[in-house]
Amino acid sequence: MSKSYKKALAVLAGLAALPLTIASAYGAEPPKSAAEYLAAAPAAMSMSDEDFAVAKALYFNRCAGCHGTTRKGATGPNITDENMKKKSYDAEVVKVFITNGTGGGMPSFGAGEMSEADIGLVANFIMMPPPAPPELGMAEITESWKLIIPEAQRPKKPEHSKNWKNFFGIVLRDAGKVAIMDGDTKELVNIVDTGFAVHILRSSASGRYFYSIGRDGKATMIDLWMAKPDKVAEVKTCHDARSIDSSKYKGKKGDFEDKLAIIGCYWPPQFAILDGQTLEPKKLVSTRSFTYDTNEFVNEARVAAIIAGHHDPVWIANIKESGYIWTIDYSDLKNLKITMAETERFLHDGGWDATKRYVQMAANMRNKMVIVDSHTGKQIAQIETGQKPHPGRGANWVDPKFGPVTATPHLGEATVAAWGSDPKGHKQHAWKVVRKVETLGGGGLFVKTHPNAKHVWVDHTLNPDDNIKRSVCAFEKADNAKKKCWQVADHGRVTHFEYNQAGTEVWVAVWDQVGELVVYDDKTLKEIKRIKGDWLRTPTGHFNVYNGMTDTY
Repeated sequence: MSKSYKKALAVLAGLAALPLTIASAYGAEPPKSAAEYLAAAPAAMSMSDEDFAVAKALYFNRCAGCHGTTRKGATGPNITDENMKKKSYDAEVVKVFITNGTGGGMPSFGAGEMSEADIGLVANFIMMPPPAPPELGMAEITESWKLIIPEAQRPKKPEHSKNWKNFFGIVLRDAGKVAIMDGDTKELVNIVDTGFAVHILRSSASGRYFYSIGRDGKATMIDLWMAKPDKVAEVKTCHDARSIDSSKYKGKKGDFEDKLAIIGCYWPPQFAILDGQTLEPKKLVSTRSFTYDTNEFVNEARVAAIIAGHHDPVWIANIKESGYIWTIDYSDLKNLKITMAETERFLHDGGWDATKRYVQMAANMRNKMVIVDSHTGKQIAQIETGQKPHPGRGANWVDPKFGPVTATPHLGEATVAAWGSDPKGHKQHAWKVVRKVETLGGGGLFVKTHPNAKHVWVDHTLNPDDNIKRSVCAFEKADNAKKKCWQVADHGRVTHFEYNQAGTEVWVAVWDQVGELVVYDDKTLKEIKRIKGDWLRTPTGHFNVYNGMTDTY
């Protein structure tokens, strides 16, 4: 290991422990334009307007998700220029770090994902004060809203004979598109233009619609009943976003299935409530707030994961930097009720237990999973699972010894940790780690299973080793010692799993400019089909309609 690389690791480890601040490097009035910004930057770090624009876009698309729009850290450490200078950090060390990544979850961007020139631009950009990101209010959001096909003009029943509940939505990240595939035939149905770098798709409660959200904050609504599924509405509620969901409650307090939708923003820190049939903006709520522990104001208190309640008319939202989980009661938008549960910083992703009562979210920089009872909106437990848990939505199954459990992989260590998640039937094991299964290495982003499946699957997407990041492991629910690991592809990164509706097949993506989708038989672990094509550009997440509408994972 080179001296520069050792220095990069040592310095970034130190930065991870530094406190967050709300002050801009410029003070109260940061420059607004690129020219004004560049004029204020140190001469040694000067850039042309063109290079500055490229570097800013690269940082936003590749780095901001972990380090923050203003670089103050969350899943990744605080990398403001002020902290860099305190640690005697220079652009050359930053370049080494970006190029090689770390075993703690930072990918090696030099391994074909960014050119040497682009890495140099980003390194210099990081050594400059962060530019002030723009706000986005209701007037601008409403202006962006486009109702492409009104509800009255949409099909009254499916215009095709395909099993649309077994459709898969495939994120084509860098192409700014979503592919709709028939899960029965493995055939491409259509490719839909969406927002840039779509992060997730969520099914509506009925399953008829896919809602996508892009890194650019643009949401798209896709009607799967159309002869060729396509978008029927779109809106931009953020400049940077990760989360979207629909209203899924149907019960005594009213029928809200498909009636509303919610988008959580990274920047500006806010969430937007929309009409679920048209995406018309209805309400905007800021999440700028104070940390649960020190009551320090956090300007960049971002909305991470959102999940929809099935037993109550609520959404559960992680307010990432502040350490609060909000239970948002949408039954009366004019008198919106929000219950704020104190949990832990820095919240990222998670999902339901099998009963869809208990919210299980990762505070991955604190190495914990936090548990909130959605019936009360209160935290009931914290679980230390390992270094940087990253469950995706997690995986639920019945362990032969410990009963119902939920699991997460980790960014920072080679384990899948499973904890008891049945406080009624197996109280003695509830909210305690009961099993740990060794994987090939850290960098795990997703774990997945299905009630009908034999196996639990885990990836290693952000591991810096080429062989490991292209490999998956599958272990048996009934006997965790029965495990098989193998390399899926010889290029790109392998990421994310999704079962078909029946729970018999598992789809996994090869994330590359020339990507692949690989389908396996869950029972035998044998490859069924390898899907290729010029249209498969950077496939990442892929989502089954039925599993999405029922929150089966």
